[in-house]
This record gives sequence, C-alpha cells and structure tokens, in this order.
Amino acid sequence: MRRRLLSASSAGVLAVGGLLTAVPGQAQAAPPGDRTVTATLFERPFSAVAEECTTTLGPAGYGYVEVSPATEHIRGEQWWTSYQPVSYRIAGRLGSRTDFENMVSTCGAAGVRVIADAVVNHMTAGSGTGTGGTEYTKYGYPGSYQDADFHGCRQDINDYTSRDNVQNCELLGLADLDTGSDRVQSTIAAHLDDLRSMGVAGFRIDAAKHMSAEDLAGIKAKMTRDPGFWVSEVIHGDGEAVQPEEYTGLGDVDEFRYGRHLKSAFQGGNLGSLRSVGDGKLDGGSARTFVDNWDTERNGSTLSYRDGAAHTLASIFLLAHPYGAPNVYSGYEFSDRDAGPPGGDAGWTGTHARPEITGMVGFRNAVRDAELTHWWADGDAVAFGRGERGFVALNNGDSELSRTFTTSLPAGTYCDVADEAADGCARTVEVAGDGTAQVAVPAHGAVALHVGAEES
Repeated sequence: MRRRLLSASSAGVLAVGGLLTAVPGQAQAAPPGDRTVTATLFERPFSAVAEECTTTLGPAGYGYVEVSPATEHIRGEQWWTSYQPVSYRIAGRLGSRTDFENMVSTCGAAGVRVIADAVVNHMTAGSGTGTGGTEYTKYGYPGSYQDADFHGCRQDINDYTSRDNVQNCELLGLADLDTGSDRVQSTIAAHLDDLRSMGVAGFRIDAAKHMSAEDLAGIKAKMTRDPGFWVSEVIHGDGEAVQPEEYTGLGDVDEFRYGRHLKSAFQGGNLGSLRSVGDGKLDGGSARTFVDNWDTERNGSTLSYRDGAAHTLASIFLLAHPYGAPNVYSGYEFSDRDAGPPGGDAGWTGTHARPEITGMVGFRNAVRDAELTHWWADGDAVAFGRGERGFVALNNGDSELSRTFTTSLPAGTYCDVADEAADGCARTVEVAGDGTAQVAVPAHGAVALHVGAEES
C-alpha cells in the first residue's frame, strides 16, 4: 500500500501494506475448515493475542487470527516501525520467540490458527540498532542481506503506471529487496519455513504489489514446508500497471475495493447497491474482504471505528453476505495517525469482541455457503436470507424499521444474534410456518437470525 513518508528517528519511514498466501495451487477466499472468519488484532502483544484466543476468539467461533509482524524491527514508538524489519529474528515490541510460540500453541488449543504478517518486500530506510540489538545500515543486515541483495533503483516509486518502477524501486525510501534473486528468495523462504515450523497456518504477504507474482511463486517453491494459507496485499488502482488479479494464482488477495464500496453505501444511503457487492471486483473465491484495516482507517478510504453505528452495521454486513472471506479488523483508538499501540488494556477498539460481531461470527459459521435469497432494499435499509439457514436485516436510518419480511427459515423462535446485549437472548423473533416474520429493526441497528440460534 502507498503510505506517506513519515519523519522518525534516523531509521525512519513508515511501512507498507500486507498480504497473505493460500494453499499452494488453490485460490479460495476462506481458510480451509468450518470456521472461516479471521480476526486481525493489529499490534497486539503476542501474550495478549493468546489470551484473546482463549477468552473471545475461540468461544466466538473465529477460525483464524492475524497478528502483526514478529520480526526484529527499527526502534521507535510509531506503529509503522513494525514494518521495517532489521532481521528475521522474533525480537520486536510484540514479544519474544517464546511468546510467539506460546501464542500459536494457546490459540491452537482454542481452535484458532495464527496467520503471520510477513514483511518480505523490503527492509529499512536508514541505519541504527534494531529492537533485538542488531546493528544495520540501509543496505547491510548482518546474517541476511548485503548491498547486492537489493534492487539497483535506489529512488522512491513515482510512477504507478510503470511495472518496473512499482516493483523495482523503493517504496517510501525503504531498501527494496531483489526478490527475483535466488539468494533472496531462499532467505525469505527459510524465514517463512521457520514460522511454519512453529505452527502458523499461513501468511499475509505485506506489499505484495511491489513484488512480481513470479517472484512470490519462486519464494513459495523454495520453501521446504507446505506454505499454508496465503493472501496477498495488492491494492487496486485504476490505470495502474499492477493489478490484484495477477496474484490470484498464488492464493487469496485482499480486496480493497470492497471496503470502499461499503463506505459509499453506508454513507450515501443506497444499501441496495450491495446486493452484487462483488461486481467489478475479484471473484469471490479469491477475495478476502474487510470493512477497514490499519492503513485505510488512517487515510479515510473506508469506514473506521470513528464512524460508530455505520461501522458496526458494515461489519455485520461483511459477516452476513456470501461474497469473499471476511476479516474483522480490530485496532486501537488514535488521534495521532503515527501513534503506536497502547501500553496497557485501555485504548483498544475491541471490535472483534463486541457481542453483535461475535454473534455474527456464529451466523457466518451457521450459514456457511448458503445462497443469497429474498433480497429486499429501501434506501437506508436492506434485508436478505441465506437459504434455509439464516436471515439478516440492517437499518442505517434514524427511525425504527418495522415490517413483515419473507425468509426461508423453518418456523420457530430465534434469538437475534446481532443484538448488542452482552449475555443471553435479549431479543427474539418468531418465524411463521410460511417463512414470514414481523421484524422491528432498531434505528442504526440490525437483526440477524440463524438455525444455530433457535430457542428450544
């Protein structure tokens, strides 16, 4: 992803967006298994992620958790220092190698597998001493890379219509690795193999757009272990030389147009446009979808936690609609866009743990691949079914929406899993024998029903 250059210490630039890889030879939009929702816990310490797996992610039914880069990085309090690796040792602010291994094991015991954010396009923008004590220069990293391992174009990317410029020059001044080199590919492959040896399920490949798909395929081929799940961060730009579709042969691709579409719909009053939300985007079998991430919440291209109810409703839609594989982003509050993570328990948005979101994770697991049915939309409101397994209604308006909806659910009394009540079944809906239901949807709220939440 393109980010502006930030002033920092002598090391300083900000880092780049990310990506992930899928099972070799397979491009599916969800990790394998029955629990397909990912939570990204941005900049959370590994010990805290382990706790979240046990207390929240596992019980809620999340299948995967994506964590921020584990590698040794430049020093500094800004969030983006994590995206300037100094070595591939696990020695950053989020924890030690032991912390990382304990997290993978603890999360696995809770039924949640770990996706590692892999920063392999570049190293740093300067010189200094890393968080693990490694002394480095921009083109010199003891034990890994030296000057010859970097591309010869040592100027910033300035032309996104040029493939050569995008993939061989420097992103925001960061030393750009020659990922076409056998030596570089082998070094990166060994790093990914090491992470797989600790039990990670796969990778988000940061700044994949700035490496050719052929180079990434070469890295995967040099791994001695199955690469696992793989998703590439490739931001779509109209008229640009490098496009997301080029990377679907490697695995899944983060679909940035999806989040932009949600922002337009929820802020523009036309939720009906979301019926075919996948039109003009990646095939749903290759798209990883999200409402926001750490880059987009800072550049304003998507909704964010600051948008309150609209952000929550968009997250509910993300988990309810069948297009793509949903990734729930959970970061922290900030006023300074460069600010690093909070030092304690306060300040985190906790999006992944909100009752209406965890309820919708259960919804996603219950409806699985059921077809989209009974679509209804009217300005700020939309409702649809998921075959005979689920039904959801969203109201982005300022007043309650009350009407009779047609569903395909079996007759019965259902708990509303999108209710924000923390415990129990605070709101129920009756579905009649003909599939109809009288539903009152609160202003700026939602109602969601599924067969796994029928009252006995």
